[in-house]
Amino acid sequence: MASSKNVVFDVVGTLVSYDQVFAAIDTQLGDRLRAEGIKPQLLGNAWIDTAEREYTNLSLSGKYTIFAEVSRAVFYRVLWMAGIAEPRAFASSEDLELIMQGFDSLTMRPGAVECVQKLRDAGFTVWAFTAGDRTRVGAYFQTAGIELSSENLLSCDSDGVGKPEPAAYRPLLERLLAKNEGKPPWFAAAHMWDVSAARRTGFKGAYCTVLEKEPLQELFGEMDVIEDTLPAMVDRIIAIQASD
Repeated sequence: MASSKNVVFDVVGTLVSYDQVFAAIDTQLGDRLRAEGIKPQLLGNAWIDTAEREYTNLSLSGKYTIFAEVSRAVFYRVLWMAGIAEPRAFASSEDLELIMQGFDSLTMRPGAVECVQKLRDAGFTVWAFTAGDRTRVGAYFQTAGIELSSENLLSCDSDGVGKPEPAAYRPLLERLLAKNEGKPPWFAAAHMWDVSAARRTGFKGAYCTVLEKEPLQELFGEMDVIEDTLPAMVDRIIAIQASD
């Protein structure tokens, strides 16, 4: 029998950290970047943020493009914006491909495996909704020893609508409302823009500060749960659901 309690996780940035991408940038370009006064992690965050913005803009304009293509395409633009006068002389195409491989080796954050198990022990069904490639993202769970069926791993690529467009969340919300006896399911993320959009669409929202530190509720609105660690966030979800 399907569970009437459901939690949907964002994956990359939430359950999975970007550390391997930052390490790949450091390995390939670290000395060159530091000589320009640029920290590799700062460049990495600027790159990911720019890629997310352009991925969203393309989707909004009706030209959905998979995230890996967007991130590869904007890399040299970000170097230029960081003050590198000749980006393609600064970093070779081989450098970029080796850095892109960092996305293939991303690993779960501390506490991620624990929080998935906590939810399952409490009778929740766990879902994952990503802007990434389903095969690559599915491998993150397999490597961590987390069983997740293909039915419970969804990607924006399938419908060609990117988060945070409301239309990206709505089909899954409607599906889970039926399973959840009409009660709102949970959406959990470490991107405030993501969980706040899901909450405005109709999910309950749980936010973890592990990635962004600052919730910025004055911009994104209230949350049902805000915690600093993934296990603490999950404990609050379980407690609130039990009291409903």
